[in-house]
Amino acid sequence: MKSVKIFGLVAVLAVAVTLSAFINVRLTERTSVETRGFALVELYTSEGCSSCPPADALVAKIEKESADKPVYILAYHVDYWNHLGWKDQFSSADYSKRQKDYAHYLKTDGIYTPQIVVNGRTEFVGSEEGKLRNAISTNLQSASSTKISLEATDINSKQATLKYSINNADKNAILQVAIVEKAATSKVAAGENSGRTLAHVQIVRKLQQVNLHGDTGSVDVALPDGFNSKTWEIIGFVQNKSNGAVTGAARASFLNDGNSSAALKSK
Repeated sequence: MKSVKIFGLVAVLAVAVTLSAFINVRLTERTSVETRGFALVELYTSEGCSSCPPADALVAKIEKESADKPVYILAYHVDYWNHLGWKDQFSSADYSKRQKDYAHYLKTDGIYTPQIVVNGRTEFVGSEEGKLRNAISTNLQSASSTKISLEATDINSKQATLKYSINNADKNAILQVAIVEKAATSKVAAGENSGRTLAHVQIVRKLQQVNLHGDTGSVDVALPDGFNSKTWEIIGFVQNKSNGAVTGAARASFLNDGNSSAALKSK
């Protein structure tokens, strides 16, 4: 009789463990889907800054590691280092202004390089790998409130028409469209990095702001000189113009479809 009771108890425990494992798996799967977020990593850098190459190398490593994840890296080359003997060929006063806007949003004392801003909400020194990885991990586990879909037509070497669909955007939101060169190198002949060959990834070559009127629309996007459909891409993101928070992002790659134009599809 005792052996029968023990066998029955073991059977009940086995069923309970199996059910518990099944429930845990189901909950884990649901959580991973419902909390799938994104991380928009904005690096402010300059070829004239000796502290910047380590940050450039860090985002290049993160870009390679995150190829299958919703991690979007944008490298803005600011222009306020250009007076020290080397003009960064990728620099723009517009990017320096954007960095100043973040100083206002995030209430920092000023601007500096290298600086990273993640999802428009947090900032830190761009070479701090631990902080960057933590910020990415945290945001990937946070639900994205805004969904974006991008498609481009009539693409040539000068411009493309970008169609967009955006769900659940804030009333103060705008669409930022970054035209990105995926990789480039420069031989620096003067300034703090004189004599070095610098490698860059995800270089923002143009940033265009689009005011939203409803959930769908289209806009003509000018493509910078040197555009190549094989080595450039578009990253679009929705940003609250009142506080700088980024609530959604998407990447679209130019794919050669065998015709005179290229196709642009969201990932």
